[in-house]
Amino acid sequence: MATPTDSAILTLTQWLSPAYPVGGFAYSHGLEAAIDVGTVASAQETGAWITDVLDHGSGRSDALLLTAAYHAEDAGKLAEIDAAARAFCASAERLKETALLGRAFGTVTGDVWALELAGLTYPVAVGRAARLQDLPLLLTTQMFLQAFAANLVAVATRLVPLGQTEAQRLIRDLTPLCAEIARQALQGSLQDLSSTAFLADIASMQHETQYSRIFRT
Repeated sequence: MATPTDSAILTLTQWLSPAYPVGGFAYSHGLEAAIDVGTVASAQETGAWITDVLDHGSGRSDALLLTAAYHAEDAGKLAEIDAAARAFCASAERLKETALLGRAFGTVTGDVWALELAGLTYPVAVGRAARLQDLPLLLTTQMFLQAFAANLVAVATRLVPLGQTEAQRLIRDLTPLCAEIARQALQGSLQDLSSTAFLADIASMQHETQYSRIFRT
């Protein structure tokens, strides 16, 4: 397992920062719909929702997809992994989210680091870019998951609403789970893909027809 260097850590911090121009702030992953109907209405409920999404839904699945993309030995295998990522999306908005985030990440990262990342979903693009830049897989996956969780907390900060201190406490509390899921993903494969975060899946479907909304998904 590669040992993180200062350069690798700083590169990943750049890629997975809210300031990186992928537009992650525009997506709520269905959380906006859950807040709209009152399913998520407090810091405690926000934490429980994001925990389930990480541990039993898209978080774990994306970690497995990122890991598989990192290990892909050729373009054909990478395309198979990307097809699995698209097929595993539970709703049209989930597919749009991962495709558009992947396109944005691939465009800017490809231009800056001279990498070929076109046409990939988000976790697959990040995994492939990390492999091409020889970044450590475990740290990449941990930081990817923490960035995903932090983005959902940011959604709740605006809509629940949560205070800034509550939000930062949530991210702190979710970080060990991100680290553990990343460690487990190293030992997994696409055969382990599954999802039982049904309420989050339903929320993403409901969001497609939500009348008043701020976020794209």
